Amino acid sequence: MSSAAGPDTATEPDRPADKKTGTFSSLKIRNYRLFATGAVVSNTGTWMSRIAQDWLVLSITGSSFAVGITTALQFLPMLLFGLYGGVLADRYPKRQILLCTQAALGVLGLLLAGLTLGGVVQVWHVYTIAFLLGVVTVVDNPTRQTFVAEMVGPDVMRNAVSLNAANFQAARLVGPAVAGVLITAVGSGWAFLINGLSFMAPLAGLLLMRTAELHKIERAPRGKGQLREGLHYVAGKPELIWPIVLVGFIGTFGFNFPIWLSAFANKVFDSGAGTYGLLNTLMAAGSLLGALLAARRSRTRLRMLVAAAAVFGLLEGAAAVAPVFWLFALLLVPIGIFGLTFNTTANATVQLATEPVMRGRVMSLYMMVFVGGTPIGGPVMGWVTDTYGARVGFLSGGLISAAAAVTVGLVLARAAGLRPRLDLRRGNGRPLVSFVPRAGRQAMPASSASASASASADDDTATSDGARVPHEGGPDPVAGSDPGSGSGAGSDSGSGSGSGSGGSGTDEAAPRLTPAV
Repeated sequence: MSSAAGPDTATEPDRPADKKTGTFSSLKIRNYRLFATGAVVSNTGTWMSRIAQDWLVLSITGSSFAVGITTALQFLPMLLFGLYGGVLADRYPKRQILLCTQAALGVLGLLLAGLTLGGVVQVWHVYTIAFLLGVVTVVDNPTRQTFVAEMVGPDVMRNAVSLNAANFQAARLVGPAVAGVLITAVGSGWAFLINGLSFMAPLAGLLLMRTAELHKIERAPRGKGQLREGLHYVAGKPELIWPIVLVGFIGTFGFNFPIWLSAFANKVFDSGAGTYGLLNTLMAAGSLLGALLAARRSRTRLRMLVAAAAVFGLLEGAAAVAPVFWLFALLLVPIGIFGLTFNTTANATVQLATEPVMRGRVMSLYMMVFVGGTPIGGPVMGWVTDTYGARVGFLSGGLISAAAAVTVGLVLARAAGLRPRLDLRRGNGRPLVSFVPRAGRQAMPASSASASASASADDDTATSDGARVPHEGGPDPVAGSDPGSGSGAGSDSGSGSGSGSGGSGTDEAAPRLTPAV
C-alpha cells in the first residue's frame, strides 16, 4: 500500500491472536475501528436517503412501478459494469479507491439535497442521481468488501464481515426512523442533506488509518483477459458458483423491500411515511440480531446458507398474507434475521474460498448477481405489485426465494453424492429431513465430483494445499468444512499477510461441499 495521510508508526500489522471467536474481535484492530466508526455514520445517512428517495418518488408519481424503476437504475450499473469494478479493486490500492468513491457519493447526496430543498426536484432528477450513485457503487462495493481482508487479515475476517453487516443494520435501525420523522416534519430534502454530509466520517477514518498496519495483499498486474480469468476461476469451483447462483435468485426476487414495504404502508394499511420508516426499522432490528449472531459463529456452512434462504422465503410468504398490521410488522423481524444470516454466510463463504489475488473480481461477480439482478427484479416486482397488489407481489418474491433455496440445496447434495431422507422416528416423532449417501455410492466432495466423475471419495476433506483433514460431526450434505482452523492446512501459515505462501493459496482452507458420513 502506498502511504497517505495518517501516522505510520507501526512496523507490524496489528493482528489479533489466532482463533478469536468473540462477537467484537475485529474491533480490537485500530484500522478496522476507524473504518467501522465512519461506516456507521455514513450508513445512517444512506438509510435516511433511501427512505426519503423512495417516498419522494412515490409522492411525485403515486406509482410502485416508479419506485421499482428508481431502484433498478441505481443497480443497473452493477449489472452492466460490475466485473470491471472488481478488476480495479484487484489492481489498485483499495484505500485510495475508497477515498475517491466515498467523496463522490457525498457529492451526489448533496446535489439531490440542493434540488429538493430548492423546490425544483423532478422524478428524472432522482432517476439520474440514482444511476450515478450506481456507477460509483460499481467500484466502491467490491473495494469495500475486499478491503476488510487488508484491515483484519484472515483470522477474524468472518467476524469482520458479520460486524460490517451489523454496522449497516444498526444504522438501518436509526436511519429510517429519523427519516420518517424528518420527512413528515420538514420534507425529504433535509434527509438528503444529512446523507451528503455523513460521508465526511468515512473519509476521515480512511485518512487516519495507519497504512503500515494493513495486511499486504498481492495486487493483480495490469494485463488482458483478467475478466475472463475471474469468470473461469469461479466456474471451476462449485463452492463458489452455487452460492453465487442462489445469491442471484434471492437478490433479484427476494430483496425488493423498498417496493413492498412502501406499498404495504401506503396502500394496504393506508398509512404514511412514519409507518414506512417503522417497518424498515423493525426489519433492521431483526437484521442486526442476525448479524450479531453470525459474528459469533466460527464455521461457514453451505447448509446454513441454504436453510437460511429457504426460511427467509417462507417467512416472506407468511408476511404477505398476514391479515393485520401488527402481525405483518412482527414477521419483519425474523425476515431480517434470516435475510442477514443468508447475506453474511454467502459473503464469508465466497471470500474465504477465494485466493486473495482473485478476491476483487470474485466479489464483483458476487455483487453483480446480488444487486445487479435488481434492474430485472425491481420493475418486475413493481409491476406485479401495481397490477395484483402488494400481497401478491410480496408472496411471489418469497416463493421464488424458497424454491431457489430448495433447488440449489438438492443440486449441492447430488453433487456430493447424497439424497434426502425423511425419518419419522427421530426428533420425538417429528419429521426430520437428513441427507445420506445414494445407494451404491459413497459421499464425495462436490468439487472433486465436478472435476472427475470417477474420482473415489473417502471420509476426509481435502484442503487447498492437498492435506487431508478428518470430518467432524454428523451428516452435513451442504456443509463447508471448517475453514476457520487458524493455522491448519490451507491457511496463511500464520504469516498474516493475507496472501499465503507465494500468494498461491487461499487465506484459509476453502469451504468444501463434503458431508461427514
